[in-house]
Amino acid sequence: MIPDYQKLMLPVLKSCANEEVSTSAVIDSLAILLKLTEEERDELLPSGKQTTFANRVNWAKGYLKQAGLLKYTKRGSFIITEEGQKVLAKNPERIDNKFLEQFEAFQVFRRRKSPMLGNEGIEKNTDIIQNQSTPDELLRSSHAAINDALASELLSRIRNAKPILFEYLVVELLLAMGYGGASEVPGKLLGKSGDDGVDGVIDQDALGVDQIYVQAKRYAEGNNVGASSIRDFCGALDMKKTQKGIFFTTSAFSSSAEETAKAMGKKIVLIDGQKLARLMIRYNIGCEDEEVLHLKKIDEDFFETYSS
Repeated sequence: MIPDYQKLMLPVLKSCANEEVSTSAVIDSLAILLKLTEEERDELLPSGKQTTFANRVNWAKGYLKQAGLLKYTKRGSFIITEEGQKVLAKNPERIDNKFLEQFEAFQVFRRRKSPMLGNEGIEKNTDIIQNQSTPDELLRSSHAAINDALASELLSRIRNAKPILFEYLVVELLLAMGYGGASEVPGKLLGKSGDDGVDGVIDQDALGVDQIYVQAKRYAEGNNVGASSIRDFCGALDMKKTQKGIFFTTSAFSSSAEETAKAMGKKIVLIDGQKLARLMIRYNIGCEDEEVLHLKKIDEDFFETYSS
């Protein structure tokens, strides 16, 4: 199990006790010391740009710096301070945020208020300090919780709207995802008369040479799509002389429905309610951006030129 960033504080401080060290070398050495598995070492943050372990080592290092126990030297490197040496001389069993509160520099950091939040920033900063998760882990978990609530609301709205809305939005979603090419009418609803069991069609290429047919079943939660509906859809694809289709539902697919889709010899993609809601959020179908938060980091190249 990957240690949280507070458990990494003492090992990080010890790593620079005798000499200047690079962050990358500390990440590698601590991974070995803590006997992390290859999977744990390679586990990525949701952004895919940094490993979880490296992220937590960096946060541990950052908080130790705020307390004045270590200092940054050249790019990507750091070394212990005199105050840090005093701490290690006392042989502490653990260094965490509570331990760091004894240092004035850390108290100042904790009390620092955000210009955007005003006095509220002090309380929020304290909450972050006391949490076992890193601030960006908290941000991502909060973002996930907000999206979960939004996904639930989206599905509720779809189920309570007119049936035509669901059929319309799946075509709009596919267009937003890049299907449809550049043709003048890349996607359309087929209507209830003469649709042969499909609800929409969308071009897969710019010339409309290849098309994907769509089925949309608006079911209440718990009323799952069964194997018979999948077989009916396959029959409709046969009538359209195509091998590709996408089946959307606001509920879920039974295990027999999933097995049937795999066994029919066609390329049928099943999109259940949860996946549908996630795609709608990702491509802004039925929702919109309320606020964009940018996560910033130090531009090392900017400072490297003028570093001593």
